[in-house]
Amino acid sequence: MSAVEHESEAGRWPAWSPWLLLGLGWVALYGPTLRDLLRGAWAGDQHGHGPIVLALGLWLMGRRMPQVLALPERSATGAGLGVLVPSLLLFVLGRSQDIIIFELGSSLGVIAACVLLLKGAAGLRPLAFGLLFLVFMIPLPGQLVDALTQPMKIAVSYVVETLLHHAGYPISRTGVILQIGPYQLLVADACAGLNTLFTLEAMGLLYMNLVRHASVIRNMTLAILVVPISFTANVIRVIALTLITYHLGDEAGQGFLHGFAGMVLFLAALMLILAADSLVRWLLPTLPAGRSR
Repeated sequence: MSAVEHESEAGRWPAWSPWLLLGLGWVALYGPTLRDLLRGAWAGDQHGHGPIVLALGLWLMGRRMPQVLALPERSATGAGLGVLVPSLLLFVLGRSQDIIIFELGSSLGVIAACVLLLKGAAGLRPLAFGLLFLVFMIPLPGQLVDALTQPMKIAVSYVVETLLHHAGYPISRTGVILQIGPYQLLVADACAGLNTLFTLEAMGLLYMNLVRHASVIRNMTLAILVVPISFTANVIRVIALTLITYHLGDEAGQGFLHGFAGMVLFLAALMLILAADSLVRWLLPTLPAGRSR
């Protein structure tokens, strides 16, 4: 076969062919991990956002792929291997020792390494936010969650008791247990925990990426405000569950309406994020625009 024929054969392969092969390899490597998560941690309330974050993260990177494919081939072999080898070792350690933060976290390093090997650092920049967003799909260590969740639950319980008491409801509190009328409600981790804050922070970052404000100060302000927004949304959810239980009974509070209160949480958070964005725009109208992306 002549050189011209060889180049003609090579030209028949689409530019995305190597990416398809690497994607299939990534799925083959991490498919068992994702399957275990869907049957385990991601099946519960605390980490149920995991599959949604994964889908959104892949979508965020997918919408930037045309920009990456248009870049010239500039492989950063040294940097790529420098990221790939430790990531694979981390995966082996996490898989063998059942350390999910290592096992799933290594997948982000593998993706970054593949991009470096094919397109170099320039190819990694358009995908940076998608990779950052995927961090939120990783279940947090249980000890960290337990240590930080208890103070958050106590704070939410206190605010709920105070607000409903001033509203005239017969409510009292012992720790994270609310007593309203004849009913007792335990403020669970899923109602006011660190994982909810983690999820709402991801929602805030996604909102900022889609809105794409040019001002860095405005973006940072919104990212910081997600923390009190998360707390407020949790208070709204617990109030909703408390009032549902008080007026409709324990069965209603623990049944379908309990799941509906979860929807209320994220709807309230979204509305608060939009309100905070409008407030920041009103208070800081003269911020320098900076360089838009």
